[in-house]
Amino acid sequence: MPSIINEPKLDFKDVLLRPKRSTLKSRSEVELTREFKFKNSKRTYSGIPVVASNMDTVGTFEMADKLAEAGLFTTMHKHYSIDQWKDFGATRPVSIFDHVAISSGISENDWNKQQFSKLTVVSTDSILQLTAVCEALPQLNAICLDVANGYSETFVDFIRKVREQFPRHTIFAGNVVTGEMVEELLLAGADCVKEIAPRTPFTVFQVGIGPGSVCTTRKKAGVGYPQLSAVLECADAAHGLNGHVMSDGGCTNPGDVAKAFGAGADFVMMGGLFAGHDQSGGELIERDGRKFKLFYGMSSDTAMKKHHGAVAEYRASEGKTITIPYRGDVTNTVLDLLGGIRSACTYTGSRTLKESMDGAYRLMATVPESTVFITGAAEAHHLHSRHAADQRHVQPIRGCHRAQERLIDNQYPI
Repeated sequence: MPSIINEPKLDFKDVLLRPKRSTLKSRSEVELTREFKFKNSKRTYSGIPVVASNMDTVGTFEMADKLAEAGLFTTMHKHYSIDQWKDFGATRPVSIFDHVAISSGISENDWNKQQFSKLTVVSTDSILQLTAVCEALPQLNAICLDVANGYSETFVDFIRKVREQFPRHTIFAGNVVTGEMVEELLLAGADCVKEIAPRTPFTVFQVGIGPGSVCTTRKKAGVGYPQLSAVLECADAAHGLNGHVMSDGGCTNPGDVAKAFGAGADFVMMGGLFAGHDQSGGELIERDGRKFKLFYGMSSDTAMKKHHGAVAEYRASEGKTITIPYRGDVTNTVLDLLGGIRSACTYTGSRTLKESMDGAYRLMATVPESTVFITGAAEAHHLHSRHAADQRHVQPIRGCHRAQERLIDNQYPI
């Protein structure tokens, strides 16, 4: 029988960072570069863990060129051809591949795009494209496996297959929004419960269902999870198992990015903040003397008609198409974004971005309305138990019964 889970769940708009005493004299003293050693690929990443989304209006080769100069990361959209990838690899320095990932879905068409060179070995289409590109560009180190619903058994099976095929690559995978699913994905792998289940072989989870500015999943499907709470819970689960999380969606300004890091995200991915630039995809439109760029979700009518010819009869569009003001070169946006994160660090006494996760940030939440979830009885009991365990980290703010404060303490080992 369905149950109601009515403890508050928070979005970025529901919280503020509370300032604290700081010894920093200038924002220039803040170090935003982080270094991660990934468990399965054994690779080390060093850079600023801010990521451009793999939407075809954002995750472009031109965007990667600009963001890599600043140490940021780009997940390329999955609709580049193999020849386009080869041209990219032939004209860029090897160092740029430390800051880019190839993207793939899990359909047969996705698999074929990546690996057509081994048709006699693998018949699933998505692996074909991946293999073809990765063979042509051995300097490519990362793969982003991106689906809207990371709760599918097919998705987990696909990840295992990709790990077997690409043992040295770092794999980003998602999307999920609950801590228990993160744990299941990290620990799943065996059919027989007699033996200890090996960990699912990928290291970085993408967290977020429905928070994006051009995503309509929450309205079309009624499914989702407030993004800040999703990051808090998924980061807690992943870090305890030496995994990492990437907050994906919901950031509308630099302050939201700072909040995502404070909630425990190792990486923060965004689309709308990087849209509308010279380096972005999307048609440039002039109207009444002003310039705009087209921006759309990858499950929108626009994207599905562009890449698949039409919206399949069995599904609905879960994205929208909008025009946003043309914003020129992305460099100015990057400077503004990183400046905002540095400012958040100085207000909260964090000399490095890692310190922001290790206790310097306090997230002060005012909750005007509770988000209510309808769930099955077994899951309701599990979520209630997790909530009870979390109460030691949640304290009411004196004098305000509708506010609560979460202290991000040193619970996220890297």
